[in-house]
Amino acid sequence: MRIALDRLYRISGAIAAAFLVVMLLLVIAQMIARWLETPVTGLTELAGYCMGATSFFGLSYAFRKQSHIRVTLVIGAMGSERRLAEIICTSIAMIISIALAAYAVKATVLSRQFVEVSQGQDAVPIWIPQIAMAVGTIMLAVSLVDTLLGLVFDKFDAAISDSSNPEGQ
Repeated sequence: MRIALDRLYRISGAIAAAFLVVMLLLVIAQMIARWLETPVTGLTELAGYCMGATSFFGLSYAFRKQSHIRVTLVIGAMGSERRLAEIICTSIAMIISIALAAYAVKATVLSRQFVEVSQGQDAVPIWIPQIAMAVGTIMLAVSLVDTLLGLVFDKFDAAISDSSNPEGQ
């Protein structure tokens, strides 16, 4: 299970990187269109959607790689209470991420039901870019549940360490 989840987090990170590259290509295309004085509409909005997808798909990967902002000075100074602090903080983050994931999924479903479209000239159905937010927050919630279970069931070092090497090599 550990290897499958780590693979899922890496795939999520790869998807985030792919959206980052697409965003770069869209910005370059917009620049070239301006230089050639060729009006192309919707590229800015699409780049914005890619930025959102990059952010949300990158959440779980960044969390497992310990790239999120942490107060390591405080956590390191806690000594024997560090594990309890990690459990409490991870529990709070997990609860918030599960709520965020639930609302993201609900917003996506409602946008689809009400046939909402973006306000830009491209009129993209808004549920399409919202899928990235919903999936990304679900992935973050899964990674937080995964980490919390590792912390609670006495795998403290494994739960907070770099999970990119599940065999410990």
